[in-house]
Amino acid sequence: MSLAAGKEVLSHCNKCNLPLAHTIVVMKDHKTPDKVRCNTCKTTHVYKDPSIKTVAKRRMPKLGTPTHKTSKINLEDMWSQAMKTSAGQELTYSIQTKFNKGDVVNHPSFGVGIVEKTIDNDKIEILFRTSFKTLMHNRT
Repeated sequence: MSLAAGKEVLSHCNKCNLPLAHTIVVMKDHKTPDKVRCNTCKTTHVYKDPSIKTVAKRRMPKLGTPTHKTSKINLEDMWSQAMKTSAGQELTYSIQTKFNKGDVVNHPSFGVGIVEKTIDNDKIEILFRTSFKTLMHNRT
């Protein structure tokens, strides 16, 4: 059987997730279809030989990276501990204000946090209840 544009061929459809009849739209060479159109859902996609099984890659977490749930609990614990030990007055965040390590900052979007470290003369890292944020400061 020769293959050509307009003829039917069996191809795996990603949308239907089944090997179904498709109409050939474009040929790669005289033996291999390039683009096909599913006769069931009418989507056009690259030809996928249904006899070849493809295994979906499973995303694995990076080694040493805590899961989101664990990370959130640890951050909240760290934030609570840092807030208990801080003795400074709560300052409203502004990009013009200069902050130091240990300052308690009230940010309009992220809430109350504590400055963990100064990165550069104009950047600080703040621990908020659910995340660390790097923010600008000391800008005039």
